[in-house]
Amino acid sequence: MSNAQVLERRWQPVHFRAQAYSAAEELRPGEREELMARIKALLKARDAVLVAHYYTAPDLQQLADETGGYVSDSLDMARFGKEHPASTLVVAGVRFMGETAKILSPEKRVLMPELEATCSLDLGCPADEFAAFCDQHPDRTVVVYANTSAAVKARADWVVTSSIAVDVVRHLHAQGQKILWAPDKHLGSYIQRETGADMVLWNGSCIVHEEFKGVELQALRAQYPHAKVLVHPESPQSVVEQADVVGSTSKLLEAVKTMDADTFIVATDNGIFYKMREAAPHKTLIEAPTAGRGASCGSCAHCPWMAMNGLRNLARCLEEGSNEVFVDPAIAERARVSLGRMLDFARDRAKVVLGNGDA
Repeated sequence: MSNAQVLERRWQPVHFRAQAYSAAEELRPGEREELMARIKALLKARDAVLVAHYYTAPDLQQLADETGGYVSDSLDMARFGKEHPASTLVVAGVRFMGETAKILSPEKRVLMPELEATCSLDLGCPADEFAAFCDQHPDRTVVVYANTSAAVKARADWVVTSSIAVDVVRHLHAQGQKILWAPDKHLGSYIQRETGADMVLWNGSCIVHEEFKGVELQALRAQYPHAKVLVHPESPQSVVEQADVVGSTSKLLEAVKTMDADTFIVATDNGIFYKMREAAPHKTLIEAPTAGRGASCGSCAHCPWMAMNGLRNLARCLEEGSNEVFVDPAIAERARVSLGRMLDFARDRAKVVLGNGDA
C-alpha cells in the first residue's frame, strides 16, 4: 500500500463523519435569527470574543464582524485573540487553530464549536511518525506549516503560514540551511521552486486543494479568457502554473479587491467567497474545477471539517462552556518557540517594509 493510500485511510472515516455532521444542520424558519441574537448576548455575558476562519460559514463570519471579533487566516486569528482583552476566545475553525490560540494565549479559555473539526494535513502527519522522520534527517532545519498539531509544532524549529513560508525558507536558504518541510507536499514543492532551497518533503496534502485539476482549469479559462486566476499554493503544480496570483487567503482576497478585472477563477476553499463578495460585490467569482460532483470529488471546494462549525454548536459551547481546548503545557512551551520565531520574523519584516515606504 502506498503512503498516499495509508494517509487516505487514516483521515477518510473522520472525513465522512464530518460530511454527515455538516449536512445535518438545517435550521428551522426563524431559528437563524434567534441563534444569532442568542450568541451575541452570550459572547457579551461570557466576556468572549469570536474569531472565525475565512473558510467557515457566512453566518459565523458575519457574527464575528458584528460582535467585535475577527475573520482571517489561522495565524492572525491567534494573534488577534492574544491581543484582545476578552478572557475567553471562541475559535470557529479546525482543531489546530484552537490549539494555536491556546499556545499563544495560555492564560485564556479557548472554546470551539466542535472539537472533532480537524484537517487532513494534521491527520496525515502524526507526531510520532513525524518525529521519526525528523530523526532520519538530523542535519536539516525543521519547518512546518501551521496546519499541524501542537505536538508537531513542538518538534519543529519554525512554524509558518502560507503568507510567510516563502520568505522564511528563502531566509534560511540564504544562511546555507537545508530544510525538512511538512506536511503539505504541494506547498512544499511551490516553496522549493520559488526559493531553490534544498528541501525534503513530507507526503501530505489538503483534501480541498488537492482536488483542483489543471486540465479542467485550462478548459475553464478558455470559457472565460479575460478572467484572472487566483490559486492557493496548497494546490497541485498543474494548477499553480496557470495562476495570475498565487498566495495565502489574505493575498487572494486582496487581489479581488485591487486587480483591474471583473471575473476571477478561484482555486481555494469557497468559504472565502463571503469576504470576497463583501469586498468586491460587483465582481464575478467562479470556483476552479475539482474532480467534479459526479466523479470522485471528496470536498467540492469546501472543507467538510470547517463545515462542522455552525450556529447551534456555537451557541451550545458558549452556554455550557463545553469543547474547551487544552494543550499539554510542556508541548505548548516548545511549540511557542517555533511559533515565536515566525512572529518575530514577521514583525522584523514589517519594520523593513515600513522603512522602505512600501506599506
